[in-house]
Amino acid sequence: MQRGMSAFFCRRVFQRCFVFLLLLFLQAAPSLWSQVSVFPGAEPLSFVGMRVDELIRRFGPPQTVYAARGQQIWQDDVVFVYGEGEFYIHRDRVWQIRLPSAFGMQVGDARAVALMVLGNNMRDGGNYLLCDIVGYAWPLSLRVNIDAGRISAIYIYRPDY
Repeated sequence: MQRGMSAFFCRRVFQRCFVFLLLLFLQAAPSLWSQVSVFPGAEPLSFVGMRVDELIRRFGPPQTVYAARGQQIWQDDVVFVYGEGEFYIHRDRVWQIRLPSAFGMQVGDARAVALMVLGNNMRDGGNYLLCDIVGYAWPLSLRVNIDAGRISAIYIYRPDY
């Protein structure tokens, strides 16, 4: 009798775990498969470090330009807005990009999508996920902001600026 109850309990736990993982996957899968890069034919990582004149040659004049205030005066940036994203300029180079989508994630997706994409390489800060990107001439980071369980912003930036 005891052995039959134990097997029943194990089957039940397995079924519940399987259903949970299946639902999690089904929630995230459409975003992962339907994702199209906002930078056709280009890697968004390559735009960090780009000079302003290169940016304008590549995308033309920005749709909008605004100043982003930092906590300190030296942290103020000029931001060029294109349909592809927002490019934060420090002196004469792009140091940060805000994207509507990247790497299979897009703004509005569930937090679970970002967790699946970033995997074990990320650090969880509660309302943001942070991932170091290696293999480039300078350090790069990917930050995914989370608000109410959904992706609210995606940034690629140089953390050394």
